Amino acid sequence: MRFGLTLPNRGVLFGAITPEQMLEMGEIADGSGRFDDLWVGDSLLGKPRMESMTLMAALAGRTRRVRIGPACMASLPLRDPLLLAYQWASLDLIAAGRTVLVACTGIVPQAGGALEAAHYGLDNKDRAGRLVEWITILKRLWTEDAVDFEGRYYRLRGITMEPKPFAKPRPPIWIANNAIGPREVVERTHRRVARHADGWMTSLSDPDEVDWRLRDVREKAVALGRNPDELETCLYHNINVQPDREAALAESKRFLDAYYMTDMPMEEVAGWTAAGSVAECVEHLRVYERIGVQTMALRCTSWDQMGHLRRVVDEVLPHFA
Repeated sequence: MRFGLTLPNRGVLFGAITPEQMLEMGEIADGSGRFDDLWVGDSLLGKPRMESMTLMAALAGRTRRVRIGPACMASLPLRDPLLLAYQWASLDLIAAGRTVLVACTGIVPQAGGALEAAHYGLDNKDRAGRLVEWITILKRLWTEDAVDFEGRYYRLRGITMEPKPFAKPRPPIWIANNAIGPREVVERTHRRVARHADGWMTSLSDPDEVDWRLRDVREKAVALGRNPDELETCLYHNINVQPDREAALAESKRFLDAYYMTDMPMEEVAGWTAAGSVAECVEHLRVYERIGVQTMALRCTSWDQMGHLRRVVDEVLPHFA
């Protein structure tokens, strides 16, 4: 199982991290040999934070090995897809092909979500359609010249985007989702992944739920004639390493409550966080390894970001070497 480090770029708003510390953590992860990916959060008005494209460009300039991407790009349906294609191509050139774009609908239940929807004039029901349309546009602009496109939400007439990305034929595009509701609704989101994406990311934590969804995404890829082994899978998760598990969970709850502007039930915190001693954190993560999750994206739920990163690198991840 591979590991990625998620940098809490919303943490600058409540004193959990500084911009320079995020860049330094990116360098540490890159040089450690333990992490393969660097992730940053993304949102505009829904859950404000340091802007993701700017931060990823800075990380690309400070690292040499790890892949870089958003986990996930919640603002994708709000951004102009032609401008985003240009921006991402430049980011991929800076990173020498080390980028992966993780797209999602970006529906935010908090008050900021309603503000965002009102400002951009975008209903939640339109987000999925724009996501698919935008992915199609990005793929074509990155690989073709003189692109003509007629969609429901956007059109192009003879557009050639240059320079193209470094990665050939193009940077990978994943889709992130955690759909709830009737099974047919959930399966529809899985079918979207299998049809349009190169990978799937989710922040679900219940092992049984992760297990069946992982299998369902792969089965839908097979049904569409794809090799399911070429579809990457990633679980967005949290970690808090300290001897006292109860203290680790308590700090994690304070952190997640501040991060998401909510009162998260402790049961949800415990399911979503590898917390406690090194042995407890390792066993928590082993559950997902046994299920077959390929990559764990870990965010440290602590105000001591540097200290926790060192513990994860030096004490936890060596168990998975």
